[in-house]
Amino acid sequence: MKIGLVAPPDLGVTQFVGYAQRAERLGFDELWVVEDCFFRGGIAQAAVALAKTERIQVGIGVLPAGARNVAFAGMEVATLAGMFPGRLLAGIGHGMPAWLRQAGAWPGSPLTLLREYFTTVRAILAGERVGFDGAEVQLRDVRLQSPPEVVPPLYAGVRGPKSLALAAEVADGTILAEPVTPEYLRAVREIVGAEHELIAYNVAAVDDSPDHARTLARQALTAIGEPDWAPHLAPLPFAVEFAALRKAAGSQEEFAAALPDEWVDQLAVVGTPADARARLGELEAAGAGHVVFIPAGPDPTAAVEALARVLPYR
Repeated sequence: MKIGLVAPPDLGVTQFVGYAQRAERLGFDELWVVEDCFFRGGIAQAAVALAKTERIQVGIGVLPAGARNVAFAGMEVATLAGMFPGRLLAGIGHGMPAWLRQAGAWPGSPLTLLREYFTTVRAILAGERVGFDGAEVQLRDVRLQSPPEVVPPLYAGVRGPKSLALAAEVADGTILAEPVTPEYLRAVREIVGAEHELIAYNVAAVDDSPDHARTLARQALTAIGEPDWAPHLAPLPFAVEFAALRKAAGSQEEFAAALPDEWVDQLAVVGTPADARARLGELEAAGAGHVVFIPAGPDPTAAVEALARVLPYR
């Protein structure tokens, strides 16, 4: 199982290069950049990270299909894949509906768009001459002048049973947003099958004091429980109690502060290095091929150094 690290979307621009280089120096397999509205673009971050490092794979998690014309997205991905063969991982997803509606980019049919998008971007990256007249994607005589020799894997960033079933058809794997528990992984496996690659994002905090690690993790779990997270939470044995606590809490911060320790331990990779490695083992056994840490805490540099204490995982 590969262990990766998210570059937080609110990471200061002057910190980004050092953060990427530190992730590589400390031995992480992957660095994932985020295209969240309205922070920074995924392609630009990936280009800088690839150029300023030598070994680490860089993933884009994820490009929102509605906001990225497929021909131009194919051109961008092909450029990075050609310049840095074997090091790029490309994620494409629905994106967050509220953000894309703000930008006027939410599609009429997200599922149709994703199916047509993966179909056409694969053909573009393979160097084919592509014409396509779909419900959401229209292309005429599109062909790359320099298709990449090494086509990067294409992952779907989705949630929900219909989207996951589609991802199993069209993508090389699926990026699962936090929290990814063993229960959620097993539920997803039932939909996508045994061979589909799964990338599990998780809030993570490592410290010699499990209580301090949980305090850091709680700060990063404030949004968990909103409607978008329903598929993640439904398989949990405490799902009903969780929903009741979320409803009763007056704010996200109040909700996170009230989370019992045992729930925090299930919703994050948290605790001592030994605790974190044990959790990684559980996630791997449940079907994760990659675990990507979302560093918790106010100091991303300190968080990365602490998380690296679980490496090497094997």
